[in-house]
Amino acid sequence: MILDDVLDPRGQVSINTIRLAKRPSPDQLASGNILFYDNTKLDFCNYAEIFASIKRHFEARGIKNLVTCRQTVRGCMTHDLRERARKLAEGGYVAAIVALADMGTSPMTTVLAIELEKAGIPTLLISAPPGDGLAKHVAYYRAGHFCICDLDIYQASTAAEIAAEVDSNIGYIIDALTLPDDRIEQCARLHPLLDQEPELSLGRQLADAATGLDASQAAAPGLYMDELMGIGEALSIGDGLPFIPPTAERLSRMEAFCPYCPEDVLIPEAGPSGRDITVRDVMINAIMAGCEPRHLPVVLAAFQAMRRPEFNFQQAVTTSYNGGKLVLVSGPIADELNIHSGQGCLGPGFRANATIGRAINLTILNVCRAYPGKADLGCLASPAEFTYCFAENRALSPWPGLNEEYFDAQTTSVYVLKAEPPTDVVDFLSDTADGLLETIIDSASHLGRMNAYIPGRIMVVLTPDHARILQRDGWTKASLRQFLFGNINNPRRKVERRGLVPVRPEGFLNMDPVPATRHPQDIDLVVAGGRGGHSAIIASWGLYSDAVMHPLHLPDGRRATSIIDFKKQ
Repeated sequence: MILDDVLDPRGQVSINTIRLAKRPSPDQLASGNILFYDNTKLDFCNYAEIFASIKRHFEARGIKNLVTCRQTVRGCMTHDLRERARKLAEGGYVAAIVALADMGTSPMTTVLAIELEKAGIPTLLISAPPGDGLAKHVAYYRAGHFCICDLDIYQASTAAEIAAEVDSNIGYIIDALTLPDDRIEQCARLHPLLDQEPELSLGRQLADAATGLDASQAAAPGLYMDELMGIGEALSIGDGLPFIPPTAERLSRMEAFCPYCPEDVLIPEAGPSGRDITVRDVMINAIMAGCEPRHLPVVLAAFQAMRRPEFNFQQAVTTSYNGGKLVLVSGPIADELNIHSGQGCLGPGFRANATIGRAINLTILNVCRAYPGKADLGCLASPAEFTYCFAENRALSPWPGLNEEYFDAQTTSVYVLKAEPPTDVVDFLSDTADGLLETIIDSASHLGRMNAYIPGRIMVVLTPDHARILQRDGWTKASLRQFLFGNINNPRRKVERRGLVPVRPEGFLNMDPVPATRHPQDIDLVVAGGRGGHSAIIASWGLYSDAVMHPLHLPDGRRATSIIDFKKQ
């Protein structure tokens, strides 16, 4: 292996340093209009006190032209926020304060603040734990420097405590909006934990580490793997497990199953880094994950699906939610690739399952720089963030698969969902559908789930034995969906002022009990696994995020009938 031939899986990692807008003088600040942008997070707990306190301080200083705009950034991509900032800039504001970067909306809130700055409005971002560190990383990659005021507050902070935090930071807030060009840089300096020297590539560092090895070391099997792992850890590259060195030779082999241009953009300006995820980036990370070249079309299809707005990719990659990117492959190509659908399909032991799911997560870690403990909000995270891929068991299912429901039996589909790890549904004793359904319903409706507060998708993964009981007693997928929709719910008294701020359809506001899904089609019924009594519930994140079904197709739009269709001749 030529050491500096190891490709860097971070893609075009770089720091995009912007020019900060010229700050107004204190007199200009007092005479002009100031934008207070509320991303709707100030509705939470006592956080409205943030703007109320800042405004009191401003008014005491004679700064009274304060204009509030309230609009969420959830579900937005960078280009959406760039256009929003452009329109806001037409208002002629002399300065702007944006709040609040505290949770999963931190990245896009930070992006909006940066776009306002780039549009010529001196802007200050207000952040709070746990999203404050993430906001700094987004600003570091996308702006290089930025004015961010961190408030040490949390969900149980009283209004008085929040006001005291503003009081102690008001000097910085004023400085961030008024310091002259020769002094604003210190106010805007950032101290990131990732990629402080982005020009130090994985291959270059590996070559440097190998300098001075003697002949016996150079001939050793597994040469440089220890060094590779150590350098990867130091650069925050990888997922902590050993990985395959992505060399140019391996990339060439991977390209054999890639019908797209390597520079094609799959997801633009993605994650904290703001870098485009390209086909080449995915190929490199698929190599690291251990994918066979023929696995690549499924990995690419997953990113094509996640690009769809309904997946809410930008927030999904850094949310505090302890879930992963679920990939379910349905159809004949799943069998061709040996994507396991039988006994133990959600566990270890199956290369296709393990490496396809891992490739998706490695790409997000390495290219988006959504790195745990540094630029990711995951409170606990979960094993589902290493890999989360399986197939439907077509041979033992009594019903049509998801690919047939959405497309047809010959089309292979890739289903993606931001989802929690599986919850066991153990029932070896029910011998009728009635008893089994009661077990399923109870397993799907607990208060610790996002679905209790934000109705969304629920996947019921049935073992062949459980599916057989239900089918034998006359249940179809359609009737099961309708029944489960009507019964997976929680009493309103149990969900009020608990969990998180609810996001529900308008018609749900006064419902009691509160449904955990929006409609019957939110319930996906899948048969997988082996014989026995352990089925599973996989509930979704649901926060402006939905499942996406994507057919496995070629660049010209034709649906693939075999993985060989993707192979270059």
